[in-house]
Amino acid sequence: MRTIKIFDTTLRDGEQSPGASMNLREKLEVATALVDLGVDVIEAGFAIASPGDFESVREVARVVCGSSVCSLARCVESDIDAAVESLKFAKQPRIHVFIATSPIHRDYKLKMTPEHNIDAVRSSVTYARRFCPDIEFSAEDATRTEIDHLCRIVETAINAGATTVNIPDTVGYATPTEMYERINNLFNRVPNIHKAVVSVHNHNDLGMAVATSLAAVQAGAGQIECTINGLGERAGNCSLEEVVMAIKTRRDVYNATTRIVTQKLVPTSRLVATVTGLKVPRNKAIVGQNAFAHESGIHQDGMLKNPTTYEIMTPSDVGFQKTDLVLGKHSGRAALADRAKTLGFELAGEQLTKVFAEFKKLADRKKNIYDDDILALIEQNIHEHPDNIDNNNWSLTAYNLNCQTGKEPSIVLTLCYKNKNYTKEIAAGDGPIDAIFLAIKELTNTNISLKEYNVQSVTTGQDAQGEVTILINKNNNTYRGYAVSTDTIEASATAILNAINRIQNEE
Repeated sequence: MRTIKIFDTTLRDGEQSPGASMNLREKLEVATALVDLGVDVIEAGFAIASPGDFESVREVARVVCGSSVCSLARCVESDIDAAVESLKFAKQPRIHVFIATSPIHRDYKLKMTPEHNIDAVRSSVTYARRFCPDIEFSAEDATRTEIDHLCRIVETAINAGATTVNIPDTVGYATPTEMYERINNLFNRVPNIHKAVVSVHNHNDLGMAVATSLAAVQAGAGQIECTINGLGERAGNCSLEEVVMAIKTRRDVYNATTRIVTQKLVPTSRLVATVTGLKVPRNKAIVGQNAFAHESGIHQDGMLKNPTTYEIMTPSDVGFQKTDLVLGKHSGRAALADRAKTLGFELAGEQLTKVFAEFKKLADRKKNIYDDDILALIEQNIHEHPDNIDNNNWSLTAYNLNCQTGKEPSIVLTLCYKNKNYTKEIAAGDGPIDAIFLAIKELTNTNISLKEYNVQSVTTGQDAQGEVTILINKNNNTYRGYAVSTDTIEASATAILNAINRIQNEE
């Protein structure tokens, strides 16, 4: 049984999803989770793209142990030099060079003949190999490249020292049958193909990224490039959790396995959703809230008699618990820590103290506390809290809001900043959220605009917590805010302040 390498590009291609940018702390947190998940290669960024990308690659390379760390570079020596420098602390460095190879890219983007295209591959891979033994080459838009030219490109890259050759479906154009045939052609026509690992990087524009990646595995590919939650440009990339569980569940078809610790898929998915602000749809395969939910009476009857009637995987296979845990105000720290551990989070010391304090507050406001409530508390107070932990940042002290049909809302808002309270009373806005936003904007003296506002229920019931995610603009930059509370007005105010604190911490 072959072991398929999993190349995760959440930190590079995934971050290119609009609104999904991560700061350095968040990238390091995700990188650590990817190592624990068992990812073989972590693509940490595109070092030449910006000073921020360079720093991210360098710091990820410094802390990661157990996975290869990869930096992307065009077939340009200055790009490769930046990648080399960014990876100097990596225990297992990989340089990933790429160039477009399809006629439409060669003619319109690169203004390059087929021969010049091949020469660029040869010289860049040779140059990169001088600095690093692990070189990956990607033929951008490979699925729209003439097969004869692609074969020459791949052979040239391997002869120049590439240890992995990547065949991307850059625009999500290929069907599974076409992808199988393309990979199969390379194995049959490229004489040195067995000297390198064949990889695929498939986009999801037609919703077929997972299917085309699996077809490539059937044809002999040994590496899949993917992202957590399928993040990425446009419609995203091949979803790591989906392709991994397809290989695991259908080993009879693919005769392959991966190193992924599948029980960590749900916690890792939730972490990435939290730090990017891009929530997982309830019906998302493998990690969505409804992935193991059964409402139909016929399905429920079958499940009670034998779970395999309607479940081809068990919830615990991917990190879900089969039933919701109900905790209450009499539960102790040990019970909370134990439940957090089963959900994939190790809480101890100050982290446990903070989450437990918020848990007790929630227990006084909510009759039943479920697993998703606990996860929301952890996400807010562990993943989100570091941007708001300093007393020099803004926090909500109190509000008094009055709304009537046909009248402007009025609000008395008190915020704390540097251990001092500030109060503002205004009557303005189209509704309570607008009034809160305007009052916060005046009190903090911050010139911002609200770009997106999303609220959703964390669990079921009339006392469910509201989870608020916002995007605000300042000086053409976008900042995310996040908060949860049984009081959605309070959660909205806290989310706005969370974003403002991010702005202040970066200035």
